[in-house]
Amino acid sequence: MRSHEKRVNVCPRTQGKYLVSVVLTAVFAIASLFGTLLFSADAVADAAESQAVAQVGNATYASVQEAIGHTSMKNATVTLLTDVAESVTITPLKGMRNVTFDLNGHVLQADGSAVITVPANMQLTITGPGTVAGGTQPAVDCRGALHVKSGTFTSDATLMRFAETDGTSAQGSFSDGTFIAPTLFNLLDDAKNLGYVTVRGGEYRGMIPAGLNTLALLSGSFSDSSNLAPYLADSLGLIPDGTSGDGTGDGMFHIGDLAISSKQASVELDPVDGLQRLSADDLLKLTETQLNGIADYLLVVDSDQLQALNDQIDRTMQSMEKRKAFETVSQNITITAVRNGADDVIDANASGGAGPQLRTSDHDGISAQVTVTIKAVAEPEEPEGPGKPSDPEKPEKPEMPRSGSAVQALAIISLLLVIASAICAYATVHLRSSRMHN
Repeated sequence: MRSHEKRVNVCPRTQGKYLVSVVLTAVFAIASLFGTLLFSADAVADAAESQAVAQVGNATYASVQEAIGHTSMKNATVTLLTDVAESVTITPLKGMRNVTFDLNGHVLQADGSAVITVPANMQLTITGPGTVAGGTQPAVDCRGALHVKSGTFTSDATLMRFAETDGTSAQGSFSDGTFIAPTLFNLLDDAKNLGYVTVRGGEYRGMIPAGLNTLALLSGSFSDSSNLAPYLADSLGLIPDGTSGDGTGDGMFHIGDLAISSKQASVELDPVDGLQRLSADDLLKLTETQLNGIADYLLVVDSDQLQALNDQIDRTMQSMEKRKAFETVSQNITITAVRNGADDVIDANASGGAGPQLRTSDHDGISAQVTVTIKAVAEPEEPEGPGKPSDPEKPEKPEMPRSGSAVQALAIISLLLVIASAICAYATVHLRSSRMHN
C-alpha cells in the first residue's frame, strides 16, 4: 500500500519534465520554420529586385511596358535600370497623356518593331544619357508628340518616322542628342505629311530626304547637307566645320547666321586704264564679296543697280572717244544672299547682270552693299600743229663766237689787209713812174 502511493506521487513530476521538453522542442521548431520563411521571402524579394528593368517612383518592374502602365500624375517618369531588348508603346493609365522616359545611361533595344511607339494624343519626353537602338527597325514611330532632350538614337534604316493624317498630326522637337542612321526623318507608311518637326540642336549623321515641308532646322550640326537648304529658317545657312588642327574639321555642317563680307567694299575704276562693262561675277570678283563659308546659298547682285553702273561705264567710254571731260560718278550696288534653287531667284551671273529686278526683302535673308566709283576725266589740251611743208624753216646763220681770241684774230686780219693795200698802192705808183720816164 505504501509502495503504490509512492509511485503515484513520483509520476506527475516526471510527466512535467517531459511536457516542458516537448514544448521547448516545438517552440524551437516553430522559430526555425519562421526564420526559414523569412529568409525565403527575402531571397524572393532579392531575386525580384535583380530582375527589375524599369522603375516608377519607388516601385520597380520586370518590363518597361509594365512600368509605363503604372505611371501616374504624381510619378510620370519611367527610369531604365538596365540594358534591355523590348519594343514599347506609350500607353499609360487612363487619363494620363504625358510620360517622361529617362534612359539613365542604359540601352533600350528594338524587339521586332520600332523601339518606341508614340500613339496619337500621347506625349513622350526622352532624357538622360543612354541609347535607343533600332537595329533594322526605327528608333521611334510617332503619331503623337515627341520631345528629345538628350540621348543617342541609332538605326540601320529610318531613324524617326512621323505621321500627319486626316485625324492626327505628329509633333517633334529635338533640343540635343546624337542621331545616326542612313535616313534621319521620314513619313510613316500611311502618312500624308510629316507633321510639325523642329530641330533646335544636336548632332545628325545621316540624310534628310527632300519634301518634308513641315520640318524646320533652327540649330544643330549635320553630316549631309544635300537636301537641307529648304528646311533652314530665314537668314540661316550651313557653315562647314574647320576647327580642327589641319583645318579639315569633322565633316559636319553647322547651322549659323548668314554673313556677307567684301574685302573691297569700295572700288575705283580709272578710265585711263581702260573700262568695260561688268557682269555680276565680275563685280563679285572685283569687290571680293563672298559668304562666310556657308553652303546652299548664292549671292545675287541687284540687276537694276548693276545696269546703272554699266550705263555710266558706257557714257565714260563715249566721252573718252570724243575727247570730252567726264566728272566722277559713284554707284551703290546691293548684293543679297538667297537660297540656292529658290523659285524667285534669277541667276544674274548667267544673264551678265541684266534681267528682272531683285530687291532685298526679309525672306531673301541678308544683304551687303558695295560702291563702285569711276574717276573723273579732264578734257585733253589741243596739240601744237606741225610746220607747213611749202614754207620750210630757213636755217639761221650761225653766230660768231664772242670769245677774246676771236677778237684778236679779227684785228690781225684787218692789219694785214691794210698792209697789203699799202703795198699794192706803192707798187702801182712806182710802175706808173717807170712808164713816164720811158
